[in-house]
Amino acid sequence: WSGQNGILTAESTLEKPCARSHYLYWTGGEPADFDMRCRFRISRQGNSGIQFRSERREDWDTWGYQADMDGAGEYMGCLYQHERGLVAQRGQRVQIDQQGNKSVTTFADADELWKGVQQQKWNSYRILAKGAHMTLWINDVLMCEVEDLQPRLGLRSGIIALQMHQGPPMKVEYTDLQIRIDNP
Repeated sequence: WSGQNGILTAESTLEKPCARSHYLYWTGGEPADFDMRCRFRISRQGNSGIQFRSERREDWDTWGYQADMDGAGEYMGCLYQHERGLVAQRGQRVQIDQQGNKSVTTFADADELWKGVQQQKWNSYRILAKGAHMTLWINDVLMCEVEDLQPRLGLRSGIIALQMHQGPPMKVEYTDLQIRIDNP
């Protein structure tokens, strides 16, 4: 990780590979209801994300929700959760009841939504979390929407962190990070 000219950068190279995923924690609190926005740029081989409503784990790890992103378009705009894996793919509205039963409705084509992402250029990400409801936008286009009522996995508050994913050489940059916290 490095920071220069208002840009946070996570980069791995052949000489300095990232052997284990880790996170850069925001230390400003553990918000419940919030509206977070940032701009990001990710390399074609990149895999990263924004953890939210998550728990800290040992060795700079986390557990919880992640607004996912990658340069190949497989996970861009999806909602991930460490125990469940993919909770919602691009173009999906997902409801999870108290017992963990999941119902999925498709509101848009995932490939069409991917076309709105500017590959290897600056894009905007927005995460809106209010109660059990979470929505993710990229470049002001709705990517997915989730209502999670399952008590054990549907965390209502927690840390925010940026991910550096293990794997091949990659680079991800973040700038203009803003958050409005609506906690009472």
